[in-house]
Amino acid sequence: MTLATNFKVTRFEDSAHTAMLLELGSAIEAARFDLGDGSCSEVPVKLKVYDSVFMPLAKWSMMLTGNYRCIDAERIRSIRQAVHSDLTASRDIYDWVGDVLRALGAQEADIVPFDHYADAALSLTEPSSIARALAAGATEIERVDLLVQGIAILKGMRNQSVDAAVELVDFWLRQRRGGSSADPQSDPASRLSR
Repeated sequence: MTLATNFKVTRFEDSAHTAMLLELGSAIEAARFDLGDGSCSEVPVKLKVYDSVFMPLAKWSMMLTGNYRCIDAERIRSIRQAVHSDLTASRDIYDWVGDVLRALGAQEADIVPFDHYADAALSLTEPSSIARALAAGATEIERVDLLVQGIAILKGMRNQSVDAAVELVDFWLRQRRGGSSADPQSDPASRLSR
């Protein structure tokens, strides 16, 4: 764990189920682990429960700006490098995903400002788990990039940098699955009709 993390979840409709989330969040906050030198530390993870369904989806901006951009055609890089090698491009992607969330109904309070994420990304000196999995030969990974791209297309929204990042992930997966790296890739909009 290279950065303290808040896992954001939305309340359930059933208050008893939400109570379980709140209890779990409190238990995590109260937990301490032995550092081996006689001292204890809190767990660097929190579970935060929100009313808005969009609060947990704010991670989408972070994932598309950093996690999925840790790969290029030949190698992987750290999230810090992915975000800070071109802050203008990173801000563009981040803000665009925020616009997708707003198109779905998110409010400004649901969106984490880019500058907060960019500051946190300075501590993320390892490649994302997605990039590491691809580098290790994974043939299946979580495709939040594809999900956001598909939702955006349904809303009439496109972003060339996001499309390029999705294509890079597709390229790596085709290679890992034994497909030709030269396989033609259909337009992402055509996936929605399949």
